[in-house]
Amino acid sequence: MLGIIRVFTADEEIAGKHGRIITNCFGLRTATFTIDDQPLGIYDDATHKQAIPKIVAAAKKAEAAGVKALLISCAADPGVEECRQALSIPVIGAGSAASGIGLALGRRVGVLNLTGPTPPAITKLLGDRLVAAASPPGVGNTTHLLNPSGMNLAIETAQMLAQQADVIVFACTGYSTIGLAKILRNKIPLPVVDAVEAGGAVALYHIRGIMDGTESR
Repeated sequence: MLGIIRVFTADEEIAGKHGRIITNCFGLRTATFTIDDQPLGIYDDATHKQAIPKIVAAAKKAEAAGVKALLISCAADPGVEECRQALSIPVIGAGSAASGIGLALGRRVGVLNLTGPTPPAITKLLGDRLVAAASPPGVGNTTHLLNPSGMNLAIETAQMLAQQADVIVFACTGYSTIGLAKILRNKIPLPVVDAVEAGGAVALYHIRGIMDGTESR
């Protein structure tokens, strides 16, 4: 079973969306854990710092529940290193997973951010293969993507990036919540890397390895 940490406070229906995406894509069982008192998630340095101890606490709870691997479902990879130090199971960052798959699919990577600059977890891996990055204008946090105007702005920004790159990587897992990858795959002729799907793909590699007896915990 894969544990998923959602880095914002939400009801069960919204919080469980990423787990359902991974189950539908890869057949993995998932268990979702959320953090408290962050209804707008992580969208700047202050909320990033506030979230890290909460993420570590949720990760410890997930490990105690018996998950085989853990996905931090945020493309900034908050708390990934801290969780790796605290846990004995693999910890996957959605941003680094998406970056790795993006590098495997193209030489010129365009990154669709949520707000501000591309997270360091992504820029460090992509290096000079990152040729373009942009955020939808007027979108301030992940909840803005849940309305039609946020969706349309994200689509328009991705289409602009597609003119400069040969693969698009999502730097926000909120795009997974609104199903943006499926929409874009019908609109632009490039690979589109959804960060939640990427995290699920990495988890599948590890968990199937355990089942086959080719990897240890």
